[in-house]
Amino acid sequence: MDYAIALERVSKSFGKRQVVRDLSLNVRRGKITGFLGPNGSGKTTSMRIMGGLLKPDSGGGSCFGYNIRSQRGRIKPLVGFMTQKFSLWEPLTVRENLLFLARLHAIADPQRRVSQLLEAFSLTGFADALAAHLSGGWQQRVSLAACMLHSPQLILLDEPTAGVDPHARREFWRVLHALAQQGITILVSTHFMDEAERCHELAWIAGGSLLASGTADTIIAAQGLATWAIRGPALSDIEYRLSLSQSVEQTSIYSNTLYITCPQSSPVESLLGGLPRSYRIEKAATSLEDAFAHLMKKGPLP
Repeated sequence: MDYAIALERVSKSFGKRQVVRDLSLNVRRGKITGFLGPNGSGKTTSMRIMGGLLKPDSGGGSCFGYNIRSQRGRIKPLVGFMTQKFSLWEPLTVRENLLFLARLHAIADPQRRVSQLLEAFSLTGFADALAAHLSGGWQQRVSLAACMLHSPQLILLDEPTAGVDPHARREFWRVLHALAQQGITILVSTHFMDEAERCHELAWIAGGSLLASGTADTIIAAQGLATWAIRGPALSDIEYRLSLSQSVEQTSIYSNTLYITCPQSSPVESLLGGLPRSYRIEKAATSLEDAFAHLMKKGPLP
């Protein structure tokens, strides 16, 4: 397996607070890996360690063959980092922002490189617009273009689409998949389950510890859960009734359907059999959100 990043029992503390605990994780080259978990769970710190931006207190690993402890200076030029908050200069135009950053990176022929990125990211029509006048979605696209100025092999994205409308989020992810197809490794933290499902692989972190990693399908399958969909009248009453049972782990209502999730070994069929015939009951797919809720009940608190 061709790994871009390999971590072995990495830990990191800030003062008395341990943010990352014995994290071991492999990240495949040219793939999008999503980092999920509650606020303060260690996602951003873990990503920064992987990209050579932070030195771990203990443990070790490599990023593109370079040691994350002793060769961080070799790793940093390979990394593009994008924060959640728009961090470019709002009084400057899009082109001016990119040209300024290109010169900071000492990029040869900055005019040509900026023109390439404006075209690649569909920003040509906004080149002379002030950054302050762009919508959140277009600002994030400019930020991503800025990350790519020095042609990094690894991109770190910290909740890049927070506060961005659904259409802009969809377009942003289309660009990410195009970059991954070019062989660029992408690490992205997100709270959106639909975005998590767009990632090639996932890592769920809570309390600084890794609770699960792999594809969405393998993580869901590993939890050993079963989900049922119930349709009929007075679903709130049925939800309350079922939630009292120890066999039922989670309940949620979406539109006109009640979903219940339970361990596969639970005798839930007998419980559902007690519902009136006016209710339609059928098996449903367990969602990624159900799997993560189950993991949080088993795992450490942040």
